[in-house]
Amino acid sequence: EPVLRHLPQLASPQILEGSAPGPAQTPITLRHLLSHTSGFGYARWNRDLLRFAAPRGSVPPLLFEPGARWEYGVSTDWVGRLIEAVTGTGLEEYFQGAILGPLGMHDTTSILAAEKFDRLISSWRRRGDGSWKEDPRQLPPPLTAFTGGAGLYSTIADYTRFLQMILRGGEGILQSNSLELMATNHIGEGSAGKMKTCIPEQSADVEFHPGARDGFGLGFLINEQAYPGGRSAGSLAWAGLKNTFYWIDPRRGICAVIMMQYLPFADPAAMNALDIFERAVYSGLV
Repeated sequence: EPVLRHLPQLASPQILEGSAPGPAQTPITLRHLLSHTSGFGYARWNRDLLRFAAPRGSVPPLLFEPGARWEYGVSTDWVGRLIEAVTGTGLEEYFQGAILGPLGMHDTTSILAAEKFDRLISSWRRRGDGSWKEDPRQLPPPLTAFTGGAGLYSTIADYTRFLQMILRGGEGILQSNSLELMATNHIGEGSAGKMKTCIPEQSADVEFHPGARDGFGLGFLINEQAYPGGRSAGSLAWAGLKNTFYWIDPRRGICAVIMMQYLPFADPAAMNALDIFERAVYSGLV
């Protein structure tokens, strides 16, 4: 179903062609948004978007016809707006009522309470010379709008609880057929999880599975080949911009989370830490 029924602002998306956008011919669907085949991108990994200055608050241009290929972008933000439009509920309220509260994820929220500020981890940036800079540590201002693509505070314990819900078949949060769709590749013979940086301060080049072609489900990177010494084929994974990573391995019945808190994303040291952590997890399995 075209999402324009609930999000009329997506009724006539424009495809970015050089400096002159043109109208898209294919309506955007929820499946496009969840599989990152909508045509939306991120400027940090796309030079055309980096050069294109969209007016604040406007719908950003598409990079290609919806469904044509995979590109990571602001699709999940639009999923958040879609949820609000369909439910008539703000995204934070919906998350708490439908997901976080039932799962007992009491430390996961878009609104950081003042009494929890002393538990907030410092955020860092690696400079070009290899030295470190700590970002100012202060209580975030109150949010008035929420996004599906970023902004949640959480803990390793809470996020592991979320992954266990998926590993255990939904636990009343998701139906089994939804989980099956989420874990199915939706990008055909295309490849996911490879992105060239346009803003090195924010991200290094990204390649989760060097030399291999990975698929993408409804929210998950899906590796078709096993990682040497690590996750099984068909595992589900993704990451957060400040080098937080997870994977779910249904074949082995395990999930794992490792969280760092610095930029750039996919920094070689962070990817090496992820690899060492993953090998340690599997070497310890009976």
